[in-house]
Amino acid sequence: MSTVPITVKGAEKLKAELHRLKTIERPSVINAIAEARAQGDLSENAEYDAAKEKQGFIEGRIKEIEGKLSNAQIIDPSNLDAEGRVVFGATVKLEDLEAGSQVEYQIVGDDEADIKSNLISISSPIARALIGKYEGDIAAVQAPGGVREYEVLEVRYI
Repeated sequence: MSTVPITVKGAEKLKAELHRLKTIERPSVINAIAEARAQGDLSENAEYDAAKEKQGFIEGRIKEIEGKLSNAQIIDPSNLDAEGRVVFGATVKLEDLEAGSQVEYQIVGDDEADIKSNLISISSPIARALIGKYEGDIAAVQAPGGVREYEVLEVRYI
């Protein structure tokens, strides 16, 4: 498997979720299974079935996070020196040339993307159009409604 880029914040978030799953969720579901088992007949025990299903989900998520972290290339945007170029981890201020509106995005890994928090995935069309651009450059983005043009107003590494 190849390495997957992730920001320091994204890695910390995954590590926190992994810690919570291992220290809180896993012991909780183990107790729920033990209590359901103590009730006797497991063939018609809905609590047991639900707890086993939850345990399967938790164990699957733990494996998934461990796999992501083992393949992660953690990048600290504040340590980047890309000389004003848009790269992974950069925070970019853009102006929509058609609408005249401004927006700011940080380019992050697929797992940490959250448009509500202005975090866009490196594999999104807008991020792909921005990579390699400098302040003052125009990026043409193929959007569902047609091509949109954005001017790069500012590039920061925070």
